[in-house]
Amino acid sequence: MMNSIHTKYMQMALCEAVKAGKNEEVPVGAVLVSENGEVLSKDHNRTIALNDPTAHAEILVLRTAARKVMNYRLLNTTLYVTIEPCIMCMGAIIHSRLARVAFGACDPKWGAAGSLYNFAEDGRLNHRLEILSGICRDDCKALIRDFFRKRRVLTPTQRVIS
Repeated sequence: MMNSIHTKYMQMALCEAVKAGKNEEVPVGAVLVSENGEVLSKDHNRTIALNDPTAHAEILVLRTAARKVMNYRLLNTTLYVTIEPCIMCMGAIIHSRLARVAFGACDPKWGAAGSLYNFAEDGRLNHRLEILSGICRDDCKALIRDFFRKRRVLTPTQRVIS
């Protein structure tokens, strides 16, 4: 895939992340694309809205796509996600047998695709996938940084009211 194609899909993921931020969710967005370029699913973090700790953008797109193709294995697909997937999400990604994950910004606190852990390269697991990092890095990084910066400035009462 050409870099402009990666940028196109990451821009879609960024649009999803913005939706999450507007709903006071951590602004992470994801898009799952088939090998022929069809968008199988796109979503954003909805852990608060769904009262579900597993409702990360990545998990939601995997669930939707699996229902769409009627198979839990999502072979030859690429997941575009604004922030490096966490341990839970990388576990689901590996079980889903994706071909690759392309992410924007690294997550040194939770990242499981190279920052904190590197599940994609762990030879003890039965599936390996390609990892592409830094796609639209600056935009992805700014979105999450600004979200948390704004939350630190607001008092807990202001967060509830707004």
